[in-house]
Amino acid sequence: MTRRMILFLILLPAAWAAGPWSWRDLSEVPQTFEAPHHAEPGVRAIWFAGLPYQGKPTRVFAYYGAPKHLAGEKVPAMVLIHGGGGTAFAEWVRMWNARGYAAIAMDTVGAVPELAQGEKKTWNPDRKRTEFSGPAGWGDFKNVDLPPADQWSYHAVAAVVRAHSLLRSFPEVDPKRIGVTGISWGGYLTSIVAGLDARFRFAAPVYGCGYLGEDSAWLKDFAQLGPQRAERWLALWDPSQYLGQAKLPMLWVNGTNDFAYPPVSWQKSYRLPKGPRTLAYRVRMPHGHPQGAKPEEIFHFAEAMLKNGTRPARISAQGREGDRVWVRFNARTPITKAELAYTRAGGKWQDRQWEIAPADLDKKRASAAIPAGAKAVYLNLFDGEGRVVSGELLLLE
Repeated sequence: MTRRMILFLILLPAAWAAGPWSWRDLSEVPQTFEAPHHAEPGVRAIWFAGLPYQGKPTRVFAYYGAPKHLAGEKVPAMVLIHGGGGTAFAEWVRMWNARGYAAIAMDTVGAVPELAQGEKKTWNPDRKRTEFSGPAGWGDFKNVDLPPADQWSYHAVAAVVRAHSLLRSFPEVDPKRIGVTGISWGGYLTSIVAGLDARFRFAAPVYGCGYLGEDSAWLKDFAQLGPQRAERWLALWDPSQYLGQAKLPMLWVNGTNDFAYPPVSWQKSYRLPKGPRTLAYRVRMPHGHPQGAKPEEIFHFAEAMLKNGTRPARISAQGREGDRVWVRFNARTPITKAELAYTRAGGKWQDRQWEIAPADLDKKRASAAIPAGAKAVYLNLFDGEGRVVSGELLLLE
């Protein structure tokens, strides 16, 4: 073994998990190309080199921006991942820039971005693709029999990690203070990346999680694949294969009735990483790019992780005593309200009616009586800004 190979192994991130990717390919700073035809105010439009697809080079489109900073000052940064129907959103970059962060938002499906620009516009499935496009998203179930390097998840994950590698190379960015967040399919990618790229300071998947073959919006897709092909897809691309390697702090954001990522799969996913976790579980949180990009809990978490800000409340223990549920917590920002969320309904999680009841609160403990007939309950803690920290879901059925 050469000295160079030994050095490479020493520098290999501790959280690197088995998978079809080469860390050497993902961690190198990719070549960039300017994209003047896709210019947006206040940000830089670029293409950067992706991984080869069917023997041909690929390019990933991205928007990058940084806040005003003093010469020689290094700022914290974010990697921003869109979901299904989305693309690289310049407005997300500007939103984080306004809060003092550099940010990069990349397109994960290799298409020309301007036809889908803007959070409120519907993605056009006929977006023009380029000679440098990789496979189209999302999920790409039909191509499960192809080599892994010819499938969408392989290239989408690579696009995220290479965007991170590029971001770290900019002189104004502090490479030790970079987080990642993504929405829906972007949350799915965030969940995989959290187990692959130990260079991130924190990860915040929104909606997205693993165990998609057990309960998710794609059960019909897996049924159509058949058991063997479904198992191949899940073994390669389900986030549950990678989350167990994650050691970084993670903020998990979701809603009780999310159509795509239901609570049991979500709970099994957030229990896998070895690092500290914070939950923000809103009753009936809508699913969408605008709603998933702007929860104040994400900004609060980023301030704590990247700017030494006040940390969110931390739930240190929780349990059930007879007909009551409780949580113990530590909070530097005072908790001003606690509530119990519960459902008496059965059936599909997406269709269940959730109700809210007040909970008892003191300085370090919240508790509430379990309503008669409740099939699932959990406690929410709110600070004075309305930001939530959630306890774990307790299944009673």
